[in-house]
Amino acid sequence: MSGTETERAPGSAPLLLGVRHHGPGSARAVRAALDAARPATVLIEGPPEADAIIPLAADQDMRPPVALLAHAVDEPGRSAFWPLAEFSPEWVAIRWALEHGIPARFIDLPAAHTLAWGTEEQEKSEAEGEAEGEGEGEGEGEERGGTRGEKRGEERDVRVDPLAALAEAAGHDDPERWWEDVVEHRGGRERDVFAPFAAVEEAMGALREKYGDGGHTRDLVREAYMRLQLRAARKEAGDAVAVVCGAWHVPALRRKAAVAADRALLKGLPRTKVDMTWVPWTHRRLSRAGGYGAGIDSPGWYGHLYDVPDRPVERWLTKVAGLLREEDRMVSSAHVIEAVRLAETLASMRGRPLAGLSETTDAVRAVMCDGSDVPLALVHDRLVVGDVLGEVPDTAPAVPLQRDLTRLQRALRLKPEALERELELDLRGETDAGRSRLLHRLRLLGIGWGEPAGSRGSTGTFRETWRLRWEPELSVRVAEAGVWGTTVTGAATAKAEADAVAASALTEVTALAEHCLLAELPDALPVVMRVLADRAALDADVGHLAQALPALVRSLRYGDVRGTDTRALAEVAAGLAERIFVGLPPACVGLDRDAAEEIRRHVDEVHGAVALLSEASATDGHLRTRWRSVLGVLSRRDTVPGAVRGRAVRLLLDEGELEPNEAARLMGLVLSAGTPPPDAAAWIDGFVGGGGGMLLVHDERLLALVDAWLTGVPAEAFTDVLPLLRRTFSAYEPGVRRTLGELVRRTPGERGNALGKAGGPPGFGAEPDTGRADAVVPLVRLLLGLDDVDDRVDDCLAGVGT
Repeated sequence: MSGTETERAPGSAPLLLGVRHHGPGSARAVRAALDAARPATVLIEGPPEADAIIPLAADQDMRPPVALLAHAVDEPGRSAFWPLAEFSPEWVAIRWALEHGIPARFIDLPAAHTLAWGTEEQEKSEAEGEAEGEGEGEGEGEERGGTRGEKRGEERDVRVDPLAALAEAAGHDDPERWWEDVVEHRGGRERDVFAPFAAVEEAMGALREKYGDGGHTRDLVREAYMRLQLRAARKEAGDAVAVVCGAWHVPALRRKAAVAADRALLKGLPRTKVDMTWVPWTHRRLSRAGGYGAGIDSPGWYGHLYDVPDRPVERWLTKVAGLLREEDRMVSSAHVIEAVRLAETLASMRGRPLAGLSETTDAVRAVMCDGSDVPLALVHDRLVVGDVLGEVPDTAPAVPLQRDLTRLQRALRLKPEALERELELDLRGETDAGRSRLLHRLRLLGIGWGEPAGSRGSTGTFRETWRLRWEPELSVRVAEAGVWGTTVTGAATAKAEADAVAASALTEVTALAEHCLLAELPDALPVVMRVLADRAALDADVGHLAQALPALVRSLRYGDVRGTDTRALAEVAAGLAERIFVGLPPACVGLDRDAAEEIRRHVDEVHGAVALLSEASATDGHLRTRWRSVLGVLSRRDTVPGAVRGRAVRLLLDEGELEPNEAARLMGLVLSAGTPPPDAAAWIDGFVGGGGGMLLVHDERLLALVDAWLTGVPAEAFTDVLPLLRRTFSAYEPGVRRTLGELVRRTPGERGNALGKAGGPPGFGAEPDTGRADAVVPLVRLLLGLDDVDDRVDDCLAGVGT
């Protein structure tokens, strides 16, 4: 492939440039060939519906990686992408044509046929087939989204991998490495710029002679359409036509076929109306690991090879050193020099024309990472793959919802980024409150740009933490959501109303009410609340009501910070609570173990919800008093499962409604000899489970009761109660378990002496040590800022005195 001494014109017309999608060597070779041939028209593999938006590639705001997005007008989820990076040969051909004022057209099968092809079962087969065959330098260069389908399932097992076949013929077992050595790493050193394409065409011709369509039956239809488009272009421009397409297709385009035969292959193809636009793409989604069939393993590395043809190894290792320094690793210029030497030595030993990714990775691991793969994983994620996110101009076609979203993103200074990041919001600020509204509205529309995360150091409603990451597929989700409205607010409102009417469970409606409050959709709340009231009135299942109440009560908290009127919500929540109070005791009769565990969880949730509801509503503690009476009934009724009774006693004890002596009496009754061991174990699990270990540490009587019962469990019953007890006590903190073990190890008399007169745990005196307590007062005052307040008060008093 070194070529002749002088540059020559292509041997036959038209000029067919067979490439590998997303290959920097192919991209440079395409530019060199176009510069030499100077064609009058450039034809490119891609959907012809995109011809009208090709000029946008010259816009200064267009920055690859980008993708052509086609979606069905009546079903936006049925979509397909054609990704293009800066180092994609197709992108280079588009840019060359625009720079030289030459017409450029796409000639692949129209997306109108592509998206309409196949049933659901066939679409699944196509997705599997694409992953097997399209990533080897000969495929379509497109990624399907939503409902997909272009290939019949019975063909997927016979697809041929052209790169693997060529590499095997050349005596190589690694197709990727072989292709890099013969194409990507050559750096455009050939004097005959057409020689590489001639060699690739000859090799692909031999493969097509041996394997025919290679199992790519659908390609026969695509190639028929491409030949028809090539004939039409040659009628206009003669032989001064250049075609940039996957190398696998070149022999088929060179082959002479009857026009009638090509048209017969295209006859009767299904069609659908499609819209086409440009959308941002990411290097991560160009990666084969991201699920892209025609993807590559190292888009960041390929981008570097294309951008830096001069001394790529030295510049790459310098970039790696910079990343590791940002992560506080000790990497000096000496490390870079040594890594370059090692990479070049490895390349020479392995017979490679240039140190590739494997050599530089080995050098980085040995020299900069001290043999560790942990920092190497960071290099792979940030540089080898990368998180580059492309940009498209505002003039690109877009649904109205996308334009409104773009406007809001700019107004709120919330730029989409491919790299996942955390965003802390203080909802008392207008900008952060607007960001919160936008993210919640997008989630309601199914556009998962952000996911809520737990706020560090804050349990109130004034702060939110989000994890943000923009994925290219979200452009499809935006198009799908466009059916609900032209603005984010309008679409979210319409979607919430429709979801409320269509909801089949009460919990779905309560969750939706919470989402509406978080997203501040006052126009949707009346519909949601009406549906909520109707469903709550008809639902008699206590479990459903108990599941719905916590979400409603949480929603009441958002009225303080978001300024939303939640009075109607409070009335529904109060009514829901009253129905739970009435229905819970009868619902606890005749339950098996699993059902009892579920009811116990509901009791915990309702307990927390009632406490919040009492604070948020003007009930003067009425609800809390009613709930305590319900807990009293549950704690004393023998027909209630032990886990629920034990939890009711524990909650009453925590509320101060039950004296410790009474709690000990109830425990003693349960742990008496007449109670079956499994029932007693369930009661203990309900009483001391979920952080109840400190009760046993601080109350000798309760611990003694549990100890005496446990040692008295018959051997034949012990194995039955052991799993439940292990689950209960394994949830305790290690320090609590250790203290309990020390207490149990002592005899009852020793335990009483160790606990002291006041019943305190080991290490605690009978009375508080006021001297030690006074010693920390100055520090506490300093932390609370009380000293500054006192100083200001003294200054004010001094001013009044003067």
